[in-house]
Amino acid sequence: MLRTTGHQHGPVIRMVSPGDLGEVLKPFVFLDYFESSAAAGLQFAMHPHSGLATTTLLLQGEVQYADTTGASGTLPAGGVEWMNAGSGVWHGGGAKGSGTVRGYQLWTALPPALELGAPASQYLSAKDVPQVGQASLILGKYKGVTSPVMAPPGINYLMVRLSAGEQWQYTPPAGHTVAWLSVQRGAVHIGQERVANELVIFDKSERMLSISADEATEFVIGSAIAHPHPLVLGHYSVHTTSEALRVGEARIRDIGAQLRRAR
Repeated sequence: MLRTTGHQHGPVIRMVSPGDLGEVLKPFVFLDYFESSAAAGLQFAMHPHSGLATTTLLLQGEVQYADTTGASGTLPAGGVEWMNAGSGVWHGGGAKGSGTVRGYQLWTALPPALELGAPASQYLSAKDVPQVGQASLILGKYKGVTSPVMAPPGINYLMVRLSAGEQWQYTPPAGHTVAWLSVQRGAVHIGQERVANELVIFDKSERMLSISADEATEFVIGSAIAHPHPLVLGHYSVHTTSEALRVGEARIRDIGAQLRRAR
């Protein structure tokens, strides 16, 4: 079991990056936990992506969003933003109101058939996110329930809340040999290991995970079929080949030029 407490960048804790643990966890290549407020300046200026999908899970507060697919609005607590960047997209946003805003942003690498496809976005309110017992199913399929998010197959992502002493078990679907868990509120035991304020990476297997809460706890967990392709990295892009990266970065440069002309 690998463990990391991540790296603090202002209000953001970077748990995984494509150039480090992303190579171990792919298709999961990036994970940030953020906690701040509008007053503290939690804002994300318009920026580009290609070749990947971003999933923002908002645990508390509200954020404003806008993207170049034409979507804009307010994401409430419990809401989910799914952004399939495909061949290129720009998006941005920031905290709204005076209260605390916190949540996770996850990047997943896209397969070759999707990495240069048309970009698409989805924005779900809390009521649109399926519940499976103590878990909210953000991406994928679990126990006969399917998330409405149009993610590629073979990826599960759940958020779980447990009371002190409560237990929860997760059996990865067949073929899901990549699995991880991140706790930023509370603490859990997994076997003899206590996990708090950190991300843990499980050994490659499909074994059931048994998790018990030491106190009131909130965590996210992901599992997937391993991404069999290289990670070819740009500053905001993740592709499977150098040629796909070239095409994606050219497209986001074009969109950026259009945005500047429209100011």
